[in-house]
Amino acid sequence: MATTRAIDIKTEIPGPRSREILDRKARVIAEPLSIYLPIVIEEAHGATITDVDGNTFIDFTGGVGCLNVGHSNPRVVEAAKEQIERFTHTDFTIIPYENYIELAERLLELVPIGGEKRAAFFNSGAEAVENAVKFARSYTRRPAVIAFDGGFHGRTLLALSLTSKTHPYKAGLGPFAPEVYRVAFDDLDEIEKAFKTRVAAEEVAAIVFEPVQGESGFIVPSQEFVEGVREICDTHGIVMVADEVQTGFCRTGKVFAMEHFGVEPDLMTIAKSIAAGIPLSGVVGRAQIMDAPGDSAVGGTYVGNPVAIAAAHAVLDTIAEDRLADRALEVGDTIRSRMESWRERFDSVAEVRGLGAMLAIELRQNGEPAAELATAVADAAARHGLLILKAGIHGNCIRVLVPLVIGDSELDEALGAWEEALEEASA
Repeated sequence: MATTRAIDIKTEIPGPRSREILDRKARVIAEPLSIYLPIVIEEAHGATITDVDGNTFIDFTGGVGCLNVGHSNPRVVEAAKEQIERFTHTDFTIIPYENYIELAERLLELVPIGGEKRAAFFNSGAEAVENAVKFARSYTRRPAVIAFDGGFHGRTLLALSLTSKTHPYKAGLGPFAPEVYRVAFDDLDEIEKAFKTRVAAEEVAAIVFEPVQGESGFIVPSQEFVEGVREICDTHGIVMVADEVQTGFCRTGKVFAMEHFGVEPDLMTIAKSIAAGIPLSGVVGRAQIMDAPGDSAVGGTYVGNPVAIAAAHAVLDTIAEDRLADRALEVGDTIRSRMESWRERFDSVAEVRGLGAMLAIELRQNGEPAAELATAVADAAARHGLLILKAGIHGNCIRVLVPLVIGDSELDEALGAWEEALEEASA
């Protein structure tokens, strides 16, 4: 008996209805909000998206890492509906609600940080990063922050100052926040050198890093580096901040990527898949640091919205009941195996890297970054029914952020479409 295919392409891509809507978009939406994939969504479930023209795709973009539990996850939908029928908003610091406190209790049981801990919730990953620095500065009474080449931490002022990639994120948008110092990633000597030539160690409040760099192409640091950063922070009284906005909630095969290294950060930033794409983020960490800012020094009108909090509870239920971290390892093993076969087959596939289901290939031609080839592969993949994202400082990587609830047959079908796209673009 034939297996039912998930991919169903009925029109050219983009289809006529998508083109019509995107023509309207061009007349009314600010131009910087450019469209990466020229299809307009109608509905989505699990790991598939159907557009307004009736084409169904397998989604490896995952809302840029927000949908580890899948599109329209039934638990999330039910939890959000139940909450929205009771109340939608108060501002937790004006009239508090219990599910906010319960989510903090549940998360603090999961995060790889020992001792007494606290949590605070916000809206976006960038907000979480900005507030993590506030906590660190309040605790240390120091101004400076160290970040790393290739890092991405968001697009608000301080977060953008920490972010490394100039185009398209930073060019023309300065001046940036002061007292931000950037060094090479995965190089402990560079940090020590920075203390001598750029910023005194006793002036540094925080070192902020991603346990797997996302935007730069899923670069995994060495065990020695992560342990070394912890040691440097301990030696100099610096707060170690792990930015788990993209790596968290089972993407790497652990609930949080720092678990792979067995190293405890002082603070962690979380967002994206925490509430299945409903805006929510958080900072979790050591109580003495989290309690350091003055009364009402952190907060905001919408932070920790009760509907998003309800969705986050459903995400944690799904992680536990569906053994999502184990599923991420299974999905990652399957994808890595196929990627390694492509590396042997296609000269342009220069490297396979990542952790768990957080995987990417880097494309090169004649030893140089092949950004145009990566674009061609992504475009061809869409025509074959697979939606994939590029990444990398040079735009020459293709990354996987597939919903971890994808079925085995869907996964095989998606990887087949990707392979066809590689063949087509390489030819």
